[in-house]
Formats: sequence, structure tokens, C-alpha cells
Amino acid sequence: MNIRLYNANILTMEKGKEMFEGEIWIKNDRIALIASDAFLREARGEASLPKCHFDIQLDCEKNLLMPGFKNAHTHSPMVFLRSYADELPLDTWLHKKIFPAEEKLTDSAIYEFTRLAVLEYLANGITSVFDMYICPEAVAEACIDTGMRCALVSGLNDFTSSPEQMEEEYLKYNKIHPLISYQMGFHAEYTCGKDLLYQVSQLVHKYHTPVYMHLSETEREVLECKKKYGMSPVVFLDSLGLFEFGGGGFHCVHVSDEDMEVLRRRRIHVITNPSSNLKLASGIAPIEEFMNRRIPVSIGTDGAASNNSLNLFKEMYLVSALGKQKTGNAAAIPASKVLRMATVHGAKAMGLSKCDTLAKGKQADIIMVDLQKPNMQPMHNLVNNLVYSGSTNIVKMTMIAGKILYYNGEYNIGIRPAQVYENCNRELKNMQLGEEK
Repeated sequence: MNIRLYNANILTMEKGKEMFEGEIWIKNDRIALIASDAFLREARGEASLPKCHFDIQLDCEKNLLMPGFKNAHTHSPMVFLRSYADELPLDTWLHKKIFPAEEKLTDSAIYEFTRLAVLEYLANGITSVFDMYICPEAVAEACIDTGMRCALVSGLNDFTSSPEQMEEEYLKYNKIHPLISYQMGFHAEYTCGKDLLYQVSQLVHKYHTPVYMHLSETEREVLECKKKYGMSPVVFLDSLGLFEFGGGGFHCVHVSDEDMEVLRRRRIHVITNPSSNLKLASGIAPIEEFMNRRIPVSIGTDGAASNNSLNLFKEMYLVSALGKQKTGNAAAIPASKVLRMATVHGAKAMGLSKCDTLAKGKQADIIMVDLQKPNMQPMHNLVNNLVYSGSTNIVKMTMIAGKILYYNGEYNIGIRPAQVYENCNRELKNMQLGEEK
């Protein structure tokens, strides 16, 4: 499928490149050309332009084309627990409500709940997700069937999966489909024994690969790790060689100067989740300090069980606003840097080097922002509008791998939303979650 998107404002997110008026040509799943109107007027008919017969030519009506958002930490199937276990601290929430409910999940339920999450991702302009959950096969199948790009990450712990299974998944899912990739990981230090973590470290060194985990999310987690090992989670995991080849930590709320030096030295990505951290009263991450130390930061929603939405606009606003409050500096964490966290940095954290910016040869993961919505006007500063006043209502189109999956409120994922809702409610009824309350 070849598509021409013309009469557009374009923000490529390449460093030093401002918004310009132009068009994008897409050939199958890649960007074949991205150019300004002025360039095309001069070059029209030249042999240097790619030869394309367009199946679709879409007038963007001066709306904005930009890279899709990257949800760099989520648990897609956890939409089934949206508004189910609220007003609880993390430890109680996890062990008393979430884990018991998850024991009732089936593969078919995980598949259906993932499709529900995809509907929400697309409406929010999210084109890639970094998904940690049990049964990656069902998550991958749902993402392939709906056209969602998904980087899977292992949630290995003492109760589910094994190092052997993670190795099998790593080899399998990195070649199963162009939309699917896989990174090694584990749930958290506090759900993994030292022997298990050492086995993970051996795999990391065997494949020279990064590793990802929930990291220093709560003060209690840090204190208990120090009690067990005499070290913080960051320092302890580094002592096992787990960070030798980089990776990422989800949350990173309670970190010391020593921890931050390890994160910087080991090239660890921090993936912040402000809504979840606030709602579970886990704290506010020191984003400004990470930035000052050149520790890369990206943004995730976490799961809908703790957020309770999968809305990256809300997360972008909170990253900046909470950073200003925490530092007492209204100039801290400007919108321009937050937008990079939600796009370019997220792609890098997930290992998606072809999905970070809009450029020739990159994946055609593109969203169209409706600039005629009231919350986008007046346009004194486009980037500030996106971060501080943006919301789901401005997403006009979401394209992944050159396929338009969402346009003007309509989905093109092979199933009607109403059918997804019906399937999910049927699965919930079969699970009889009311017994857990």
C-alpha cells in the first residue's frame, strides 16, 4: 500500500529541525519521501524523486504530522482491572487484589483485554508499546491481529516463568513478526530471589543484551532491599552484572546520588510513570536531576489497573508539572524535552531505532494532530500546546507500519469496538472477579 499525505504541517522530531509545510510519501511500511512543499515545487519531475503509484492520497488540511507516541511502560491486559482496586498503597494493591485476580486469567482473556487496550492506544496516538505481562504469546497475537507495534519484555519472577522460558521467548519473538520484538527483563528485585537474578545476569551476558525491570518504585522496596543485601536495588542489581549492557528501570522514584551515578554510567533508561506513582502514593521521580546527569528519560502509562487510563497526554503534562513543583522552578522540564521523552527517547528505550523520528527509510509510524481543535488554538507555541493542553480529542489519525488504523474516530483493526467490549465483558463474567472483593 502506497500512501501520500499532503498539505500538512510536519514535525519530524529530528534535532534542530523545525515544523514545516510539506508532505510524506509512504511505500508499504516505510517512509519513502518526506519533503517541504518548496522543495517539491522545485524538484517535481526530477529523477531523484521516488516513483510511486499512490493507493491513497490524503489531504491533511494543514494539520500536524509527527511521530507516534511511545508508551514505554505498560501492562496492556490489565485494562480488565481498571477501577477495580483503587485507593490502596502499592503493596496491598498488588498482593491482595491484583495478583489474586490475575490468577484467574486465561490466554483468551489476555488476548481480548489486549485488543481493548489497543483501541485506547490508537485513540491516544500511541504507535508502540513496551509491554510486560504474563503470557506474551497472547499479547503478541492480539497486537499482530490489530496492527499494534509491541516490544515485549519479560516479567520473570519467582512465581511465573523461568530463565529457560525467557531465553526461548527472546529467540522466538525477535523473529516472529515485524511488529513484535522482545527484551529480556524481570518483574522487580523484590519478586526475584538472588539465585534467579544471577541466572538472568548469565543470560544478559550470553546475549550481550539490555535488561528491564520495575526499579526503586517505592520507599519500602528500597528499605527492604537494603535490609536484605545492604545495598539499594540499583546498586544490588548492578553488583550482579545485570546492567553491563544497559537497559531500563520502570519508575525509579526513590534513588540516591549513588544510584543515579550507576544509572548514568551503565546507560540505563529511566521510564517514568507519574500518574501511577501519584495514584499509588509511591512518590515523585527526580526527573530534572536525571536530565542534569544526562540519564535518558522516557514515559509510560503503566497499566490501567493503577493509572487508570492509557493516555500519554496526561503523562506528558504531569512529567513537566510535577518536575516544576518538585524543584520549585517553573522553568524546569520544558515541554520540548517532554515531547522528546514521549517519542524519540521512548523508541530508543524500547530498542526501536527505526521508529524514533520521521525520516526517509524510517518506519511509517505517524500520527495526525487536528490543529483546528479549540485546545490547539491559538498556536503561540505548538509544542507547548501538545504537552500542556493536548488530549485524546486532537488525535485525528494513527498509522503504524504504513497502515491507517485509526482515522476520525473510526478503527481499522479487523474488529468493531463494540465486539471487543462484548468479548471482554464475557471474559470478565467467566472470571467471577466479584469473589475477590
